[in-house]
Amino acid sequence: MAHSKIEWTESTWNPVTGCSKVSPGCRHCYAEVMARRLRAMGQPNYQNGFRVTPHERMLDLPLRWRQPQMVFVNSMSDLFHHKISDDFILRVFAVMEKAFWHTFQVLTKRSERMLELSPRLPWAENIWMGVSVEDQDWIRRSDSLRQTGAVVKFLSLEPLLGPLPSLDLRGIDWVIVGGESGPRARPMEAAWVVEIL
Repeated sequence: MAHSKIEWTESTWNPVTGCSKVSPGCRHCYAEVMARRLRAMGQPNYQNGFRVTPHERMLDLPLRWRQPQMVFVNSMSDLFHHKISDDFILRVFAVMEKAFWHTFQVLTKRSERMLELSPRLPWAENIWMGVSVEDQDWIRRSDSLRQTGAVVKFLSLEPLLGPLPSLDLRGIDWVIVGGESGPRARPMEAAWVVEIL
């Protein structure tokens, strides 16, 4: 188990590592920087750097954690990346369903694939599904999320890169809002956050 410093979760579980950029929120990806560091340190899950890599041996890890916790799934990847097979995604969901004592937080920027696979996924109550929306151009991700069978639906509005005047929170259970961090962080205006509130 990897304890997390992320404010909205307790642990992370990475059955897949690596990703590729799909929208402006990806520009300063923390996971890409972290993957380079972990590879340099010789961490075996990062021998491929930031190339998408499923890790079979990581699949049953949450079943060994007895203490119930909030688990952020794939903090170092995107479970719905096109390079991850449908079968592997279904196996990740099967583990989450089986490990019912944990709450799993799945977050994606690839809402089209999430929606496409939704009818085949076991939407147990302990599997929370979220999408990232960084500016108005990507608001459609929240519309896709609403159409899934997820019991708990959440939005990650971080890094928030612009106002979201047409944000519709109907059917959304939880919203995370935050700016970008790091030395090249793009600014977030307080007015954008107030509008969301």
